[in-house]
Amino acid sequence: MQIYGLNKTTLLDFPEHVAATVFTGGCNFCCPFCHNRDLVLGTKGLSVLAEEEVLAFLKKRRGILTGVCITGGEPSLQADLDIFIRKIRELGYLVKLDTNGYKPKVLRALLEEGILDYVAMDIKNAKERYAATVGKEELDVGRIAESVAILKESRIPYEFRTTVVRELHGKEDFAAIGEWLAGARAYFLQAYQDNENVIAGGFSAYGKEEMEVFAKIVRRNIARVELRGV
Repeated sequence: MQIYGLNKTTLLDFPEHVAATVFTGGCNFCCPFCHNRDLVLGTKGLSVLAEEEVLAFLKKRRGILTGVCITGGEPSLQADLDIFIRKIRELGYLVKLDTNGYKPKVLRALLEEGILDYVAMDIKNAKERYAATVGKEELDVGRIAESVAILKESRIPYEFRTTVVRELHGKEDFAAIGEWLAGARAYFLQAYQDNENVIAGGFSAYGKEEMEVFAKIVRRNIARVELRGV
């Protein structure tokens, strides 16, 4: 595992759990509004955390922490992700995976093995605008759609979420997303937050009232729609 960060305690990353968050390196997308620039564009100069060090920390925190969130970058790129998850579960932890959904075979295999307890999948935009939103000239959106279908058919808790950027999202996009994700268990609209680690500048956030309008649009097709970061 290429581990480049460890948040030792979080109340936000894993719903209803006190958790630790593990950050993996590398990503198959290059979303210009991403705030993990170093993990996406290159990990040179970043300190690597040994897997054994992370597991030793988790072993000491049993009884205090109840979950581990694995995020990135994009964790599904890690060849030994399944092995790492099993080691975490052997310590008695629940595991949440954050993913962009571009490797549906990996997602399906982890779910079929029963080693995930929660999945949060990013929905970057409406299908027609996906490639531009993730910084790619070409993109197989079918792979994203496959992961959406896999999660909607799964029995574990999951959520879809979109980071909402004024320059990239509008009402028509959320109408399309709502139709695409119709019947999903939960969908969250997250307000974009600018910081010094963003891949590209020039982006801004919508206000709460505008975000509520988007949420109302999506609620035509999804019962649970909530805002974050506003």
